[in-house]
Amino acid sequence: MWPPESVPIKDYAIETPLKTSSSNPEEQVLHEVQIDFDSSVQIGAIHFVLKEEETGAWFQHKGRDFRITLRDTFKEESSLGGTQGFSIWPGALEQISTLLKPEGSSPMTQETLRGGREAKQWNSRIAGLYEEFSISKEEPVQNLMTVTVRKSNDTEKKLVQFDTDIPGEVTVHWGVCKDDSKKWEIPPTPHPPATKLFRSKALQTSLQPKENGRGSWGIFPVAQESLGLLFVLKLDKYTWLKNDGTDFYIPLINVSGSSTSNSQELGNKQMDSSQGSVSTEEAKPVVKNIEYTHEIISEIRNLVTDISSKNGKGANTKEAQESILEEIEKLAAEAYKIFRSSALGFVEETVSHAEPSKPAVQICSGTGSGYEILCQGFNWESHKSGRWFLELGAKAEELASLGFTVIWLPPPTESVSPEGYMPKDLYNLNSRYGSMEELRDLVKRFHEVGIKVLGDVVLNHRCAHYKNQNGIWNIFGGRLNWDDRAIVADDPHFHGRGNKSSGDHFHAAPNIDHSQEFVRRDLKEWLCWLREEIGYDGWRLDFVRGFWGGYVKDYLEATEPFFAVGEYWDSLSYTYSEMDYNQDAHRQRIIDWINATNGTAGAFDVTTKGILHSALGRCEYWRLSDQKGKPPGVIGWWPSRAVTFIENHDTGSTQGHWRFPSGTEMQGYAYTLTHPGTPAVFYDHIFSHYQPEISRLISVRRRQEIHCRSKIKIIKAERDVYAAEIDEKVAVKIGPGHYEPSNGPKNWVLAAEGKDYKVWETS
Repeated sequence: MWPPESVPIKDYAIETPLKTSSSNPEEQVLHEVQIDFDSSVQIGAIHFVLKEEETGAWFQHKGRDFRITLRDTFKEESSLGGTQGFSIWPGALEQISTLLKPEGSSPMTQETLRGGREAKQWNSRIAGLYEEFSISKEEPVQNLMTVTVRKSNDTEKKLVQFDTDIPGEVTVHWGVCKDDSKKWEIPPTPHPPATKLFRSKALQTSLQPKENGRGSWGIFPVAQESLGLLFVLKLDKYTWLKNDGTDFYIPLINVSGSSTSNSQELGNKQMDSSQGSVSTEEAKPVVKNIEYTHEIISEIRNLVTDISSKNGKGANTKEAQESILEEIEKLAAEAYKIFRSSALGFVEETVSHAEPSKPAVQICSGTGSGYEILCQGFNWESHKSGRWFLELGAKAEELASLGFTVIWLPPPTESVSPEGYMPKDLYNLNSRYGSMEELRDLVKRFHEVGIKVLGDVVLNHRCAHYKNQNGIWNIFGGRLNWDDRAIVADDPHFHGRGNKSSGDHFHAAPNIDHSQEFVRRDLKEWLCWLREEIGYDGWRLDFVRGFWGGYVKDYLEATEPFFAVGEYWDSLSYTYSEMDYNQDAHRQRIIDWINATNGTAGAFDVTTKGILHSALGRCEYWRLSDQKGKPPGVIGWWPSRAVTFIENHDTGSTQGHWRFPSGTEMQGYAYTLTHPGTPAVFYDHIFSHYQPEISRLISVRRRQEIHCRSKIKIIKAERDVYAAEIDEKVAVKIGPGHYEPSNGPKNWVLAAEGKDYKVWETS
């Protein structure tokens, strides 16, 4: 029953390529596969997931397989005998509508049904899979994009220049149109250098970084016959800038030899996201000085001058004036038509290179400004004094003076374990760290010194208050008095009556079933209560491997945190106890979780920590560059969502589950505090002999305005030395080997140094 070109995947699945649909009334590409079943074979359902080969993205249903039930179908058709055919159209599944278009008509034709059943009968069987999610969110940003169009003097082409102050790598995804339909077409060659074809529908061209490191630019040649240019901007694998949910459009008519330009602020952003890496986010333009009909208006002014001239001569001008007025009306109508047909405009002015002092791009709620430096404000033993909130409050001013902008506080709720990670009554905020009043005062104190506060929330599991009639601890008390319906069904320890888990199990406590609407409602109310009652600015999310990232998206959209970071922790790849060089699969799992949250949260860069362990502990600094010459952790693929760290309460402190190689801690901080991503510093290291060195590194980062999307150029990644330049303003060397940046156009000054590391900055 395997369709053509199917191949087995290990011993549990079949991989089958989908075929392009040959007929589609809306001319959109759909894909399909037909699987023929023998009705005598007992098959209850089909389970499947989808993979987009070009991007490597996987698509699932809320973290699980898609499931199509077949048992009832076979019962109804058993009287027909023989082999029955069923067409499974992924387009019918609306939860992946960003990739595949939902079908309005029946996904099965009369020919394949062979029994003439109605489409509604088929749809009723898969109604449980029909669920559509909002994928748009707007947030303010402050960046400038200037587009200039001019006619080339040397060739029969128009030249379109892009100029932006958006930090980091920017790729223009573009095409042209030759009529008013604004249908994307691939422009003829030549194309700009390093241009790639995307899905045979558009071109992708990376803009070149400016010499000052602030933004990027590029010039694209376009054929004279092109009426307009369509584009969106791509910041990274998951981030797209769009025009209020649509493509940007630049009209290319009436372009003379002198340049005309459109300068616009990216005042808001549009965020589109889906599981995998199909799309995500931002920007709606506020257009200034729309006046690209300048030539027509000039002609109208000339005609008005003619009327005045004829009046001045006292000639018989009635017929002449009427003729001129008719011409003015035609030109005005043409100008209005052109104005209405375009979303953007041109104004004759010099291209602006004005830049803000900090090129911050806040993609969405939960990602901060890009300049955060995070302090973990506790260790594994902090609960023992019973006064931690009071003790930490006394250090607020010192932490602010060191340069920290965000602090992560321990779990605040009543807990079976004193550290707080086995929560019980979520609304009881009298913990081993202090009282609810002391917590509220602590948050207020940090706000007074300019530091935002993250609450550590445990959403994956919750400890029960009571046993059920069978002696199982699965009945909850307190304000959220759930029963066993709130517990996942496939954890054998707690006999839950919910649905199966969408993630991994945490067997020490009942795993909460986030697919239950009442659970999500109660947790959102609790998180909003914490925001309002305590004043938290964001969240550190514990053990997010235990539940689907889409639920995190729901919680974050309800609470709108300034910053959020998830603990997605699993093992790196090893072969016979030797860490593999290629850790792409590991960082991809972290990125898949981030993408499932719609990019609304970051994640701790466990990949980078693990690679630093081997690189620094075994003198294998070649590990710090991946096969494409980028950082090998999450910061190499999605730096704006990567929270880098070398130690925390689990890995270090008295637990020491995965302690950083002794004696190399400052090399680790020299790496994380100079590189893109959001760096986190562990409490035990701040209040130790490392403090002066950490302080100097933070000062360099802040002085040179290194941010989460800063551009990195790896200079060396050899056995005993690693060196890199960041934003062409900071250079770093770690390892016992030798490296110093050469003074040429830039004058490098040593800013920080210690055992086996040095950091320079431009003067």
